[in-house]
Amino acid sequence: MAYGRYLEEFRVGEVIRHWPGRTISEADCTWFALLTMNQHPVHSDANYAEKYTQHKQRLVLGPLVFSIGIGMTVADVSGRAIANLEIEKITHDAPVFIGDTLYAESTVLDTRESKRGDRGTVTVETRVRNQKDERVMTFRRTALVPKKNHATLGEGRLST
Repeated sequence: MAYGRYLEEFRVGEVIRHWPGRTISEADCTWFALLTMNQHPVHSDANYAEKYTQHKQRLVLGPLVFSIGIGMTVADVSGRAIANLEIEKITHDAPVFIGDTLYAESTVLDTRESKRGDRGTVTVETRVRNQKDERVMTFRRTALVPKKNHATLGEGRLST
């Protein structure tokens, strides 16, 4: 079963809508805060958030939103990647709350063949939106992906 794309399958200007969406649960937020050792009460203390923050509710951690957003793109952008080369300019455009559902779409900004001729880079800008169609995060990334003529490690060899 194919997963991901070859360099030749990307078109500059193409908009890729990633599916499915992902609803963020309280457990997602709590576990991510614990895993990353982020102890800020705005993410874990409902009483604190209600009394001391402008939104009156807990916020989902920005790195969790990013992780889900980039994860949504893998099947369409970097599923065949040789390497992820760069992530740049992550912007938090609006807050995300527990119970929000995130959706993502990416625009192909650039493709470049490498000097080796069997691979190249693809650069995309990804926009993450909530269920209200509000943009909550934007980021760009570049991945090194194979061309269709790329020889994969071990292909055509017998194992002993």
